[in-house]
Amino acid sequence: MNNILSHEGPADTRIVFQTQGLTKVYEMGAVKVHALRGIDLEFYSGELVVLLGPSGSGKSTLLNILGGLDTASGGRVSYLGNDLTKATEKELTEYRRYHVGFVFQFYNLIPSLTARENVEVVTEIAPRPMDPSDALAVVGLADRLDHFPAQLSGGEQQRVAIARAISKNPDVLLCDEPTGALDFSTGIVVLEALERVNRELGTTTVIITHNVDIADMADRVIHLSNGLISSISSNSTKKAPRELHW
Repeated sequence: MNNILSHEGPADTRIVFQTQGLTKVYEMGAVKVHALRGIDLEFYSGELVVLLGPSGSGKSTLLNILGGLDTASGGRVSYLGNDLTKATEKELTEYRRYHVGFVFQFYNLIPSLTARENVEVVTEIAPRPMDPSDALAVVGLADRLDHFPAQLSGGEQQRVAIARAISKNPDVLLCDEPTGALDFSTGIVVLEALERVNRELGTTTVIITHNVDIADMADRVIHLSNGLISSISSNSTKKAPRELHW
């Protein structure tokens, strides 16, 4: 396959991810769990997509395959024209390191490091990183650079995690239930940070949630059920996070 690190794709490309007949089967002893049952999708440069569906619908499995954290059982997934299903472990590691930012429900910050230092952990290994202070400023934490995680609220810790993810200037930002551990008002602040990253940096952003109201801030909403796409819709007018209610 083409080297993922050197392949930028044509300048006018709009498709970042493409999946064709994507399947994933987990074998648990004699039991086979079909997490994905044939997914055909395209994700476009600079868009904000919400993956919506109940627990067990396949959302996290799809996100993990897109991010190179898991591999497909069948079908194909490509990133900027590169077939990830044929990538070696080394190529997947480089792909995750240089091209993808991850945000999870739990922040996974290092308690003994300040906010700035938690971001620096990533920028020190990235080929074209943002300044850690700039990354924290994007998520509204310019005045919290030298605070430790224990001195930050849950929402602030999640925003440090977002700053850490975007500090390596990834092409895509994959977020798995980023507001799942937060209350409503704190969750809105985190969604504002994600919306700002998408709008100002042009980072293709995919957000997993079971919260239907969050879908109103997306360009497109992809509904999954039982490992299948049940519907895809677009928002002609997106809501700002502050306009959301749940």
